[in-house]
Amino acid sequence: MRIDRLSLLLNISLKLSIILVLGIFVLLVGFIFFKGIGAFSFKFLEWQYNSNNISMMPAIINTLQMIIFALLLSIPFGIFGAIFLTEYSHKKSKIISFVQIVSETLVGIPSIVYGLFGYLAFVVYFGFKTSIIAGVLTLSIMILPLILRSTQEALLNVPESYKEASFALGISKLRTIFYILLPAAIPGILAGIILSIGRIIGESAALLYTSGSVAQMAGLFDSGRTLSVHLYALSSEGLYINEAYSSAMILILLVLLINICSNLIAKKFTRN
Repeated sequence: MRIDRLSLLLNISLKLSIILVLGIFVLLVGFIFFKGIGAFSFKFLEWQYNSNNISMMPAIINTLQMIIFALLLSIPFGIFGAIFLTEYSHKKSKIISFVQIVSETLVGIPSIVYGLFGYLAFVVYFGFKTSIIAGVLTLSIMILPLILRSTQEALLNVPESYKEASFALGISKLRTIFYILLPAAIPGILAGIILSIGRIIGESAALLYTSGSVAQMAGLFDSGRTLSVHLYALSSEGLYINEAYSSAMILILLVLLINICSNLIAKKFTRN
C-alpha cells in the first residue's frame, strides 16, 4: 500500500512539475511575443541603424558572424580533443584527470570572467582593440570546454560492440573512429553544439568588453554589437523598451530556427 501511495505521489509530483515548467515557459515567451509583435516593424530589418530607425539587422548579421567563426575555431579542437581523451589517452593518467577537471570547471566560470580575459588578452595585449575577432576568440575559448565534454560523453555512450565489430572486420582504429564512432555520436555532439550556439547568441557581458556595442555591420576587425548586446543597449537606454521586446522576440526565433535545423541534421545522421 505504501509503495502504491508513494508511486502515485511521485507520479502526481512529476506531472505538476512538467505543467509548472511548461506554464512558466509559455508565460515568459508569450509575454515577450505579445509585447514584441505590437512594436515590431519591418524598418527594424533595414540595413542601416540610426536614431530614426532602431534597426536590428546589423546586430543579426554580427550575431551570425560570431556563431560561424566561433564554431569554426572551437569545434575542431573540441572534437579532436575528445577523441584523444576517449580513444588514445591512458584512462588512469593523472594528466587526463586534470584536463577533465579543468574542462568541467571552465564550463561553470561566469562569462564576465571570460570577458575580462578576452579584453586583457585580445583587445589590449594582441592589439585587436574592440572588434568582432576579439569577441570570436573569447567566445571560442568559452564554448570549447562545453563542446569537449559533450563530445566526450557522446563517444563514451556509443556501444562498445560497434568498435569490436569494426576491429573484427580488420578496420583500422582511425577509420573506426571517423566512420563508425563519430557518426553514431553525432546526436550527442550536436546537442553540445546547440548549447554552445545558445550561449553565443545569449552572451552580452563578455562581448561588451571585447566586440563593443557599435550599431553597425562590422568586419572582423571592426567593433559591432550582437543581438543580445543590442537588446541590452536598448533596454538600458530606457527609450526603446518596446523595441527591446521585438529584439528579444527575434532572438528567441533565431534560437528556435537553429535548434530545428540541428535536430533535422541529427535525425538524418541517426537514420543513416
